[in-house]
Amino acid sequence: MQEIIQNFKQITQIPHCSFQTEQLQKFLIDFAKEQNCEVKIDKAGNIHAYKGKPKICLQSHYDMVCMGEAPNIQMYEENGYLKAKNSSLGADNGIGVSLMMQALKEFENIECLFTNNEEVGLCGANDLQHSLIANKLLNLDHESDDEVVIGCAGGVDIFANLALELDEKEEECYELQAVGFKGGHSGIDIIKNIKNSIKEAALFISQNHGEICEFNGGERINSIPKHAKIIAFFKNPPKENDNFKIKSLGKIKRSYYKNSNIILNLINAFAQGVRTFNHHLNLVQTSINLSLAYEKDGKFYFELFARSNDLKELQNIEFETLTYFKMQNCQTSSANFYPPWANKDTKFGEEILNYFKKEDEKAKLYTIHAGLECGIISEKQPLECCSIGPNIYSPHSTDEKCEIASIEKISKILFNILKDYQ
Repeated sequence: MQEIIQNFKQITQIPHCSFQTEQLQKFLIDFAKEQNCEVKIDKAGNIHAYKGKPKICLQSHYDMVCMGEAPNIQMYEENGYLKAKNSSLGADNGIGVSLMMQALKEFENIECLFTNNEEVGLCGANDLQHSLIANKLLNLDHESDDEVVIGCAGGVDIFANLALELDEKEEECYELQAVGFKGGHSGIDIIKNIKNSIKEAALFISQNHGEICEFNGGERINSIPKHAKIIAFFKNPPKENDNFKIKSLGKIKRSYYKNSNIILNLINAFAQGVRTFNHHLNLVQTSINLSLAYEKDGKFYFELFARSNDLKELQNIEFETLTYFKMQNCQTSSANFYPPWANKDTKFGEEILNYFKKEDEKAKLYTIHAGLECGIISEKQPLECCSIGPNIYSPHSTDEKCEIASIEKISKILFNILKDYQ
């Protein structure tokens, strides 16, 4: 157990934000070679390490969502949890990577697939070129230790931009800084109705009859926005509240958005969050998150992420959202569409569940409203797949934490599985 925590601590000290994973990639390649593995890397940066005659392949992604001061991660333990000071922790999916490192140390018949850039559109899985040896894939990217995941949502990135109409005038100007927003994972946490800093900022400006001079909100396309910084003209001084800290810049002459109302209307009228709920599975079926809103090169940009566990609904919400922005003459596009993973054969999942039941009678099979790489990988070659992992709370945010006892529980289950698969 302590070795697994130590593995994770090592990982936190190596920068591995999405699209900036080269240092951790080299570390994992060198580590796998030290364990006498055959190691291959494809053009997408996916690492395939194996030795002996493996019957099961472990899989995790090795990039992370960097929030706050990450990749400068200062990990600490508090009240039974691993946390990070002023940054995301990277337990998603660094704990899975740490478990795989330990498995490479301890087992002679083992196969591991470390995928790259999962957090930015499942890029590594989509561009996977490796052929796996085993016909069973155990993904270690889940975040609840009493569930064996056998299905997940599909997703799509949606983009819109609008040309800014800029003018200049002299008026009382104020800086708004978002405070106290929680942020979170736009799939797992979407049902919690967490306040969206972009939506709240637009509401505040509209209610106080402001005109935007600058607007920058959100962090990542797959995170519920936590931060926002806005400069705006107000005829009457706006009052601070629990959501916004306000600083007067005085009466100054500067440029502003003449079409502020169009931008504010687009944000205010946008329906953030859960769109449909699947009562049979007891989970969110379709949702959408307004992730980023910002000015760049004379245009105002919107970035959104839609998810659904139903293919038709995912296609519909993509179409509806593009249409919504087109109605205000925005340029629109979408990218990184991946379908839901609907596991038709649950035999492997049920087998893994039996191991969980020995530790936790309440353990169950589950379908998740978030993206996993299992479906994409299993489309490339026939595989039985499921996903497990320890309790991780508030991933993709500076409040991220991972329960230490849960890591121990999952490691015990995982190593019992691997012993039986030798």
